[in-house]
Amino acid sequence: MSVRLYVGNLPEDLSRQDLEAAFADAGEGVSAKLITDRKTGKCRGFGFVTVKSDELADQFIEKYNGVSIKDNAIKIEKALPRTKDKADEPEAAASPVGAPSTKRSKGGGGNNNNKSRRSTTPAGDSDSVQPDPRWAQELEKLKQMLAAQTTNS
Repeated sequence: MSVRLYVGNLPEDLSRQDLEAAFADAGEGVSAKLITDRKTGKCRGFGFVTVKSDELADQFIEKYNGVSIKDNAIKIEKALPRTKDKADEPEAAASPVGAPSTKRSKGGGGNNNNKSRRSTTPAGDSDSVQPDPRWAQELEKLKQMLAAQTTNS
């Protein structure tokens, strides 16, 4: 059974060939995948290495964790299993719990991932949509005020 390993803290100017060259002496059956930005083609700061067995994974981590690649000390640990949710990026889902987050874009700085705020129910099925519990009381007050206004008109 193959084991995926997360490789973090990779330099932005790293290529797949550089990553494979860094692990060339690891032996047969080791494959490397560098995660790149779709627009720029540059490294996003992490990648994955697949090894054949759990024992080889432990040896690989022990040997390469903390090794310097282009003046960056890399971090290697076992990757979390992928989730079945296709909406999430597979790279993010496979990153380990303690992994550093990827770099933000230079413009702005806010989190553009609004998936948790979007409604997944059809627009016509508004009865099944639940309000945010933090605002439920305020929303109820507004509904009562609106109902009072429409009955007074």
